[in-house]
Amino acid sequence: MVNSDVLADNPKLGKALTGAWYEIMQTMQGDDAKATMARSAMADASGTDLAGYDAQLASTKMFYDAKDAAEFNNSPALLSTMGKVAEFSFEHGLLGEGAADAKFIGIETPTGVYGDKSNIKLRFDPSFMQMAIDNKL
Repeated sequence: MVNSDVLADNPKLGKALTGAWYEIMQTMQGDDAKATMARSAMADASGTDLAGYDAQLASTKMFYDAKDAAEFNNSPALLSTMGKVAEFSFEHGLLGEGAADAKFIGIETPTGVYGDKSNIKLRFDPSFMQMAIDNKL
């Protein structure tokens, strides 16, 4: 996540973060020593061991490939998922005391906005994923 204004002022930051993301996504896959070392470090930082971290990964949809991530980002499924996230966040008080309902904040995706269009707090922009796909990072 990057603040929208910061990203607009520093597009190279977006490129660098996206490049680093997909580098580590490639590194952590598999069972070779480099992948095991990367996941072990992530496990330790997460307060678990490698087996625990691998179990978490097995139950999490990971977008190891930029093409898969961009396809999901550009699909109506993302908007639906963000609606569920907003509902969960509201039900657990994560949107703050002033939130009257889950649509208090807006979440902008390429296929639409969930919630308040005048109070966008989260934006999904697939442009950097597309740069990764096009090898333009």
